[in-house]
This record gives sequence, C-alpha cells and structure tokens, in this order.
Amino acid sequence: MKSKIVNVVLIVLVLTALAVLGLYVRIGVTADSIAVLKTGGMTCSSCSSRITTALQTQKGVAATEVDVEGGWVIVGYDTKTVKPETLAEKVNQTGFVSSVHAVLTPEQFKQITGRTIGQEALAAKGCCGTKGGGCGGSREN
Repeated sequence: MKSKIVNVVLIVLVLTALAVLGLYVRIGVTADSIAVLKTGGMTCSSCSSRITTALQTQKGVAATEVDVEGGWVIVGYDTKTVKPETLAEKVNQTGFVSSVHAVLTPEQFKQITGRTIGQEALAAKGCCGTKGGGCGGSREN
C-alpha cells in the first residue's frame, strides 16, 4: 500500500514538472505573411545585424532577411500577432527610414524568388564594400 502511494506521488510530481517545463518551451512562429520593407540608410552588415536583432525581438516574427545594397528588409511574420506597419516602425526605431512596400503570401514570395523565406538568405556585404562588416577593410574589386 505504501509503495502505491509513493508511485502515485512520483507520477504526479513528474507530470507537474513536465507541465511547468512545457510552459517555458517557446513554440516556433510560422510566417503566414511576408512584409517587404523599403529601408534607407543601411551601409554595412552592422546595419543588417541591428535591424535583424530588433525585428527578432518583435513577437510574431519568424524570419528576417536584409539586403543592404538594395535597401530591402524582408520579414516573415504571423499576421495574428503583428502588423507590417509595426515591423516598419521597429526598423525606424533602430535609426533607419523604413516603410511597407508590399505584403506577400509565402506562396507569392516563393513564386517570385524560387525559395522559402529564411532559406538561402541574402548575403550582406560589409561597410565600404568589404565582406564581413567593419570599416577600414580592403575594398572588393
């Protein structure tokens, strides 16, 4: 009888621990829409990193890509959680000028680019045309 009580208590403790741990597991965000933001003022990979970091802290963002040379920020996001205007404002808050250029479905994005958001992300060049960021490096020819 005593062993049954111990077993029941152990089972309850394990189930409680699993439930608590389950609350701390973050479920990955799925992009059901893609915002294409026209963004000015970006010059290097450091700019790209600042924008990506800022957007990744926004709830509902699944993936970001930054094309420094073209002046584009592409954001895959969950429409139930965040709006594209909020994403542009988040980029503006990092010190760049950004506005919503287009909103696409993942299917439209794939038709246009031939890939899924977050795969084969755009390569960022560094400041002054150098790879890897940082000014003062040798220029690419």
